[in-house]
Amino acid sequence: MHGITAIIICKNESENIAAALETVLWADEVLVVDSYSTDDTLDIAARYPIKILQRVFDNYSRQRNWATEQAANNWVLMLDADERVTEELAHEIRKLLQATPAHQAYKIFRRNYFMGQQVRFSGWQNDGVVRLFDRTHCRYSDKNVHEELVVTGATGTLQHKILHYTYKNLPHYLDKWNKYSWLSAQDKAKKTKQVTLFHLAVKPWARFMRQYFLKLGILDGRVGFVIAYLAASSVFMRYLKIWRLQEENYKLD
Repeated sequence: MHGITAIIICKNESENIAAALETVLWADEVLVVDSYSTDDTLDIAARYPIKILQRVFDNYSRQRNWATEQAANNWVLMLDADERVTEELAHEIRKLLQATPAHQAYKIFRRNYFMGQQVRFSGWQNDGVVRLFDRTHCRYSDKNVHEELVVTGATGTLQHKILHYTYKNLPHYLDKWNKYSWLSAQDKAKKTKQVTLFHLAVKPWARFMRQYFLKLGILDGRVGFVIAYLAASSVFMRYLKIWRLQEENYKLD
C-alpha cells in the first residue's frame, strides 16, 4: 500500500481548519502549511496529531510546490481549508492506493456551496481539480493564482467529490475576490499589450452572459445571479488593474 500525505495550505482559517483536518486524519501524514496566521488557526491545528510548517506566502504555485517537497510520502492529497473530504472519497482514495494506481494524478470534482446554498449550475457543476497525485511526477505551474498541476503521465478521475464551502461571509469573500483579481492581473499583465474598451466593457458583459445563461446560472436563482455578476466584475477589475499596473509601472515580476 502506498503512503499518503494530506496537505492543507492556509492563513487565518480559524473557522475552517478544524473541520478540514477532521476529514483527513486517516492519512499517513497530515501537514498544515501556514502563511503566518494572526488568528487562532495554529492553536486549533496544534490540537491534532499533525505537523505544522510555516512559510511566507509569495504565490499559490510556489506555496504548493514547497509544501509537496516537505511530504514524507510520494502520494499527496492537496486540500484547501474551506474544503472537506467525505468518508466515501477517503475510502475511494485508500482503496486506490492499496494497489498500484493506474495514473500519476487524479481529478476530483467538487460540490460547491455559496451563500448557504448548494450551487448546482452556474458553470460550477463541472468544477474538477487535480488534488491527488504522485509528487515525483507532478509540479504546479508558476502562476500567481488559478495554478495548474503539470503532470508527467496520465490523469484519472475519482468518483466521489470534495465538499467546497467557498463562502464564509461577504466581507471575507470580497477580500478574497479582490486579492485574486490582483494576482490574476499580475499573471496576465505581460501578455496584454493594451487594455481597451473591449477588455473593460465587452469581455465582462460576455462573461456574465455565459455564466448566467449558457452555464445555467439562472437556475441557481439569486445566488446564480450573484455568481455571474461577480464573475463579470472580476473580469472588469482584472483588466482595470492590468491597465493601472502598466500605466503606473508597477513591478510585474
